[in-house]
Amino acid sequence: MSTTCLPATEPETAPEDIERLLALAATAAPWWARFTPSARADALVAVADALDSHSDELVTVAAEETGYAPARLSGEVKRTTVQLRMFADRVRAGVYLDVTIDRADPDFVLGPRPELRRHQVPLGPVVVFAASNFPFAFSVAGTDTASALAAGCPVVLKAHPGHLRTSAATAAIVHEALSGAGAPDGVFAMVTGRQAGVTVLRDARITAAAFTGSVRGGRALFDIAASRPTPIPFYGELGSINPVIVTEEALAERAEEIASGFVASYTLGTGQFCTKPGVLLLPRGADTDQVIDLIAQKAREITATPMLTPDIASGYEHRLAEITEAAGTDLLVKGLVATDDAGTRQVAPSLVSVASVAQLREAADVLLEECFGPAALVVLYDTEEEVEDLLAGLGGALTISIHTAREAGGTPGGERYQRLVELAQQRAGRVVFNGWPTGVAVTHAQHHGGPYPAATSTQTSVGTGAVWRFLRPVVFQNTPDEFLPPALQEGNPLRVPRTIDGEPEQVSSTTTEG
Repeated sequence: MSTTCLPATEPETAPEDIERLLALAATAAPWWARFTPSARADALVAVADALDSHSDELVTVAAEETGYAPARLSGEVKRTTVQLRMFADRVRAGVYLDVTIDRADPDFVLGPRPELRRHQVPLGPVVVFAASNFPFAFSVAGTDTASALAAGCPVVLKAHPGHLRTSAATAAIVHEALSGAGAPDGVFAMVTGRQAGVTVLRDARITAAAFTGSVRGGRALFDIAASRPTPIPFYGELGSINPVIVTEEALAERAEEIASGFVASYTLGTGQFCTKPGVLLLPRGADTDQVIDLIAQKAREITATPMLTPDIASGYEHRLAEITEAAGTDLLVKGLVATDDAGTRQVAPSLVSVASVAQLREAADVLLEECFGPAALVVLYDTEEEVEDLLAGLGGALTISIHTAREAGGTPGGERYQRLVELAQQRAGRVVFNGWPTGVAVTHAQHHGGPYPAATSTQTSVGTGAVWRFLRPVVFQNTPDEFLPPALQEGNPLRVPRTIDGEPEQVSSTTTEG
């Protein structure tokens, strides 16, 4: 998401403190894993309640530190607590355990079958690298931390240097809430510093990692995770250009609405959203120049807003210069970067046009790399085949958006666009129709990820499906009931949903949690 470089002033957690925190996490892991679904869910709710009760003071600190508006930050705290409660609901229901039982069958078609009972168990301590652009929702108590805790994994959180005071305040609240809910010491801890994060990632007690940030930074950490003596899963959400394709029918139907929606989306949060639409593909036609002029006009109307850190602003300026120096580009709107009296970098939107898909592809190494900030490309295409060829060769994206006509009676040319839809599904984790990709709903069905470089795995980092990243299946074969984990015991004392011989088990309401 971010092209920021970590500042030299970022404090480093001392090696002896890292060792102490890792030892505590390793000791806490089996205890946290044995928490019943109800008890673990209660702990997640306790964290959500504590963050809600301290929302005003957290927002005040974050507004001072990041320059984000208090209203935006309040909404982000709410999003953070909502997703904690969603994970709590799924944990309490026991769905995450994915209990599946096949009873012994001496007459099975392939020969006598043993009794097999499978469930999911937590991986163990994980390290989470916080994001720059969401100081709450993708940070200390954000989606990675929430999903790992929900799975039963202790978390060592590596704070982002862009909002250290906010992170420290949030971490203290999380730690106190978990402790008050009976969680063992070591279930959650925070470290700071680039080297501290690498040290934790390399440690043999860490079983998985989650990251939200730049392709360069994420890939470096991914390589470390893969090169350990015992490699571990690295769930990275990296970079994406999130292309938007506008069809002829859509442009004829609502050109002004599309122009307004595009500008609002790519400038949202000063362009510091991972789902920012970085490329708008428009069909070349008689009115195309007027549409581009309209987009440029609307971009000029957006006032300058601060970026998160001076380093991020500098990285944005560097990327914008690379883009505008590429052959075939035309800088339509140059958003100035200025420093106000308080020393905050204020940035206005920029807009760059590319005359053809062919020119876009010729400079793909520059133009098809994420630009973290309020800049976007408008690219003209002549045929649908051009767009299809571009998508077929495109790197993975978090989202691909397609705008078609919305008139009654269905989508004109629906069959023509079927290939476009198929390609979008191949290249992105979320396909959006007649809308904009910014705004990732926190729901059970959500998927936030995509083929590399959008992500390093096929898993989602948003929505309740994120819990599966930190679990692994274990099967018990012909095991006496007294040795089985509670979720697998014949009497189902945890009252969790189970599948037996391929059919859902009818769970008795009189069963009690053990």
